[in-house]
Amino acid sequence: MAPRVTLQTIADHLGVSRMTVSNAFSKPDQLSAALRERILSAARELGYVGPDPAARALAKGTTGAVGVLLTSSLRFAFTDLVATGFLGAIAEELGPTGLAITLLTSSDRGDVIPARDVAMDGALVYSCDPTSTAVEYLFRRRLPLVYVDQDPVDGVSSVNVDDRSGARAAARHLVDLGHREIGLLMSGLHGPHGIVTPEDVAIDGHASKQRLLGWLDALGAAGVRPLIARQTGITLEQAKTGARLLLDRPDRPTAILCFSDAVAYGVLQVAADLGIRVPEELSVAGFDDNPLAVQVRPTLTTVRQDVEAKGRAAAAALTAAIAAARTGEPATPQRVLLPTELVVRDSTAPPPA
Repeated sequence: MAPRVTLQTIADHLGVSRMTVSNAFSKPDQLSAALRERILSAARELGYVGPDPAARALAKGTTGAVGVLLTSSLRFAFTDLVATGFLGAIAEELGPTGLAITLLTSSDRGDVIPARDVAMDGALVYSCDPTSTAVEYLFRRRLPLVYVDQDPVDGVSSVNVDDRSGARAAARHLVDLGHREIGLLMSGLHGPHGIVTPEDVAIDGHASKQRLLGWLDALGAAGVRPLIARQTGITLEQAKTGARLLLDRPDRPTAILCFSDAVAYGVLQVAADLGIRVPEELSVAGFDDNPLAVQVRPTLTTVRQDVEAKGRAAAAALTAAIAAARTGEPATPQRVLLPTELVVRDSTAPPPA
């Protein structure tokens, strides 16, 4: 093997100091343009690509990466349309900073605990199980953090959407159409599951709690007590299981409010399987306004959240928190609450006579 090329190799080749060569890569403003180009040209000639990233990170006291703590499955980041839009916006916002993104699962399996072991300069905690120990590990590491779709806590910036207002608007829309037999289809990691009452939903994520509160605001004001089904996740099959609990019964509702558009898609499929026409016999409303909402037939009435704005706001809050931590200055936590908007399409109509 050829001997390893180092900064000193280039310095000896050009007859300059090692520090001068180092500055060509890390502090270009310290050199004239001609000298820097001479050094970089020699580096290319000798096959040197640049300082070792690990050594540079050690010298600077940074890793050049931020974590995004997700649910127990990283697959969610690549298959959920809302998650992919959110992560894409983060990547675009962080691009000019040079920070890389590391995806972290919130699960811990034996000795594999990413939130404890992976090197990072800060982290976004995104729609995680509130009982997860992963968040505790991040706190104990004293990393700059930003909560997204999480209950706000003291001392930590948070970015949320106005889930409660959006859910309230969707429920009021169905009430205004004349519906009084209304079902809610929710998801949650912790039991109970199946047909539940509002009082049963004690431990759940921020978005689930806020959307339930919004639905109940409008339904309670109209004297409607909803039929609630709760499933373990948001995959299509899980959504279809929950939808059957609401629809395959003699007293089925005339409208269903769904935790997400992905869940609403499962309701539309089960309705078709059971021969229930949407919206003539059943109205369906989702949440998120992801691309699926205009691809299904009938097109989906839903609540729009600006996923890209949420990603940009989260990335900006995290870079600000990291910058404050580097200077040692106290950071003022940000509280970002983004608006939601009801979007009425073809999946909702007055109930059958």
